[in-house]
Amino acid sequence: MKIIIKNGNIIDPLQNLDIKGWILVDNGKISDFGEGNPKNDFNADEVIDAENLVVSPGFIDLHVHLREPGGEGQETIETGSRAAVAGGFTSIVCMPNTTPPVDHASTVKFINLEANRVNLANVFPTGTISRKREGKELADIGELVQAGVVAITDDGSPVEDACLMRTALEYSKMFPIPIMEHCEELQLKNEGVMNEGFFSTKLGLRGIPSACEDVMIARNVILAKYTGGRLHISHLSTKNGTQIIRDAKNQGVNVTCEVTPHHLTLTDEALSDFDTNFKMNPPLRTESDRQALAEGLVDGTIDAIATDHAPHTITSKNVEFDYAPDGVIGLETALPAVFTKLVKEDKIISLSQLIELLSTKPAKIINQKNKGSLKKGADADITLFDIKSQYSIDSEKFFSKSRNCPFNGNKVYGKVVQTIVAGKTKFETGKIGN
Repeated sequence: MKIIIKNGNIIDPLQNLDIKGWILVDNGKISDFGEGNPKNDFNADEVIDAENLVVSPGFIDLHVHLREPGGEGQETIETGSRAAVAGGFTSIVCMPNTTPPVDHASTVKFINLEANRVNLANVFPTGTISRKREGKELADIGELVQAGVVAITDDGSPVEDACLMRTALEYSKMFPIPIMEHCEELQLKNEGVMNEGFFSTKLGLRGIPSACEDVMIARNVILAKYTGGRLHISHLSTKNGTQIIRDAKNQGVNVTCEVTPHHLTLTDEALSDFDTNFKMNPPLRTESDRQALAEGLVDGTIDAIATDHAPHTITSKNVEFDYAPDGVIGLETALPAVFTKLVKEDKIISLSQLIELLSTKPAKIINQKNKGSLKKGADADITLFDIKSQYSIDSEKFFSKSRNCPFNGNKVYGKVVQTIVAGKTKFETGKIGN
């Protein structure tokens, strides 16, 4: 099947491309592209007029909780994939803290089979670092890699045992995968429920010091430097943590990191009304931390924007603040939240930089050489979106099974119009297609 996308503002950071032009898709691959209008129609089966739209490589989310198996009341592989393509994500990396956890090849196989059945976004599983995510014994990493995981992580829990973490990093040198680490020192967390500071004191809520995250980032960076292993820091949220990673990169440590849209655009002041849809882990930090994260995007310290999409039911969130689970959904709001705040309003990063953080760099982290670009021969994973029209976020219209969204009601720019995966439209003007 041949598709021509024409009249679009084509942006591909990998090729330093920013033109008004056309793209030819043939048999699920990028066949050709050019500036202006195509000289002929190439006998295309479909013509997409992208006038007034940005055409970019399909977005890749490095951090998604699909909850299946075991948590199907919150999200499933199908509903999460629907939310992904609605948000412009052509590929998602799902976390292994399911029930049972993804510590065995059979669970990886289940995820792959279900993702193939759903046939929407590309779903890349991760496996656990430790058996049952208990942090005691290394999982069968070789078996998990052979089954198809793109990374290993005990996400949702830190690897407290430094020796186990060291061993995992040693193993990462044997396989082309990163060790994704949830950095949290549990003794310092001490049952805290929000960032420790002015607002935790004002609200009378137990605080989580930023040092809780910084200490574990520092430990893991030291181990990565010592072993030469490949480390990826998940959901970075602190100023000091950003500086630790910046220094590590300058020393040649093999470390990458991601930041979420909510940590880039919100602060702990948002919890002033005790709304549990702003409760997450790591917690929203201070304005100083938020600004440091933005600076990390500008200077390249931070490699990717990832949602940490964490669905929870309305019932589980509608309880006293202390008892509500951590986490917010983000697949359908990542682009508008970050584009509106950091590109359009504050002008911290350019549109091209945002696309790079959502596609090109994430593809590199999980070793997907044919994704994250519109180069000839690449997979035809493409996102088309409108940056000129304002609209209001309405979580009731989401494709996700859950509604725990911190951006509900916000007026934003950056609406996904069409999402193409392997040359086939999977989302268009509010409808899921196959």
